[in-house]
Formats: sequence, structure tokens, C-alpha cells
Amino acid sequence: MKVLVTGGAGFIGSNLIHLMLAEAPDLEITNLDKLTYAGNLENLADVADSSRYRFVQADVADANAVDRILADGFDAVLHLAAETHVDRSLEDAAPFLRTNVLGTQVLLEAVRRHGVKRMVHISTDEVYGSAPPDASFDESAALLPSSPYSASKAAADLLVFSYVHTFGLPVVILRCTNNYGPYQFPEKLIPLMIANALEDRPLPVYGDGLQARDWIHVEDYSRAILAALRAGRAGEIYNVSAGRPRTNLEVIRTLLALLGKPESLITFVQDRPGHDRRYALDSSKFRDELGWAARRSFEEGLAATVEWNRANAAWLERCRSGAYRDYYQRHYVDRGKTLASWQG
Repeated sequence: MKVLVTGGAGFIGSNLIHLMLAEAPDLEITNLDKLTYAGNLENLADVADSSRYRFVQADVADANAVDRILADGFDAVLHLAAETHVDRSLEDAAPFLRTNVLGTQVLLEAVRRHGVKRMVHISTDEVYGSAPPDASFDESAALLPSSPYSASKAAADLLVFSYVHTFGLPVVILRCTNNYGPYQFPEKLIPLMIANALEDRPLPVYGDGLQARDWIHVEDYSRAILAALRAGRAGEIYNVSAGRPRTNLEVIRTLLALLGKPESLITFVQDRPGHDRRYALDSSKFRDELGWAARRSFEEGLAATVEWNRANAAWLERCRSGAYRDYYQRHYVDRGKTLASWQG
């Protein structure tokens, strides 16, 4: 099966590609990534020369490039390419609309034109907005996004629905809770707090730190995406969660204990505008239909994530300094592995 992964140089995408190469020998993978600030090909350096993997640098919102790539003949598309950081969407929503909305429409049109048999669209729990106390959203809940980021993802979901309804496209939508694990760009909560704590720098916590999130290890979510590719019902939405809610403050205190650092590093800062208080998903539909279950406990996964960041301090530093951007030039442009030479 030939599979196109969009956004495969990002956090979830690179973990997904590692999993597929290790556990799905029938898959041949092409990774399409624009390589924005969060796209890091160092995440995939150890598999770059695999005979079952290739990379193409392209913008998912570039209709000509996407059409040219899908013309090579793909059985499935896993659509992960997205702008995802809420804080950045508050500063400038335009890139979120271009990638998350226009990019999804461009991809849907190319999937329709080239007769791709399966597409998995990666959405987010944030499209539902903040969950009331002691309640979890199922797939029928209304979409009430609170930020430009989540609004752009909700708009993308609606585009997917329209193509499923009008053109019969075989698309599955996954909405997942917060991911954590290896290769996560250090602007997100867990890797940012680990990086700051390792350097004994203040750990900025929005508001009172009691915003609640349900955390899932990225390897567990990667298996969920693979399960949706194999057996998800076309036209269906599936929530994916591990059922392990924690407040941000609980997560940070656990990290400090694992790192042997004092809680005095915690620094409360002004809360983010429109900050959702609580996310919670009912994922029973996905578990029942596809037989999926999270394998890693939060405690085990968080400890492993801390150790991974300790062991990969050089990777973390290159992310923070921006030095990781040189990898594409040295390993792809200089070796002729660009879009112009990719075909054939």
C-alpha cells in the first residue's frame, strides 16, 4: 500500500512514520512537508535511507504540487499537516487559515481527482471547545471552537464532511486529546517545561494552572491512526483519548519531581485569551469498533519522555536555536532530493 503522509516531519507525523516503518511492512511511505518552523527532518534521520520511505518538500496548500505528487498513485493519505500552536494563532491567524483550511481543501480535491481509496484526516478535541465539569464530549457534540487555531480545524472538518456527503470521499476523521512524547517541538507544554527545568529557568504557567487536559502518548495515538487507516469506517468521526486527565499544574509538578527540580521554578503568568478550561473526550466508539486501547500509562510515558529529552539534549538545543533548519539543505537540497527531482 502506497501511503502519503502530510506533515510527516512534525511531532506526530514523524512518530507515526517511525511506527509504520517498524510495524507495517506492507506500507510504502511518502512524507510531504512544507518544513515550517515545526517541521524537523532530523526527527527522521534514522530512516531517511529506508527503501520504503521518501520525502518531498512541498506546501499542502499548493494545488499544483499536491496534484503532481498524488498523480504518482497512492492508496491512502494520512493528513496531519497543520499549524497547531494556539498562541501563534492569537498573534496571526492567516497561516492557520492557509494550511488548515485551504490546505485541506486542496488535498480533498486531489484525493477526489486521483481516486485515492482512503484518507484519514487528523483533527483535534479543541473543535468542541471547553467541556463542562464531569462531562466528556462524544462525536455528536456541537463544534464550538474558542481560538483561531481550533476554528480553522473545525472549518477543515466541515470541508471534509462536505466532500464525504457530496462526492462520497472515503475519509475518516480522528479527534484526539493532547499528545506528548519524543520529537515534540519545545514550544508545547511538556517539552518546554522540561527544557526550562533542565536549565533551571522559570516555568511559565498560564493563570492558576488548573486547566485540565487528557494526555495520550504519541505512540499510542500513532497506533490509533494506523488502526483508522486499516479499519475505520469511511465518513465516520472517531474521538481518541486515553482517559487520563491532568491539570497543567499537576503535569508540571510531576515533571519537576522526575527531574529533581524545585517547585519554586513555577512562575504564574497572565492567562491566555480565550483559554479553554477543560478538554475531555468519550472515545468508547473508537475503542469498541476498532479494538484500540492506549498501552502506556501517563506515569510511564512521562518518565520515558523526560529521559528521551535528557538523552537528546543536542536535538533539543538545535530546536531552540533554529540550527535544525540546516538539515534539509545538507541532506536533501545538496543531494538533489528536491521536488524537481522526486518524480521517477
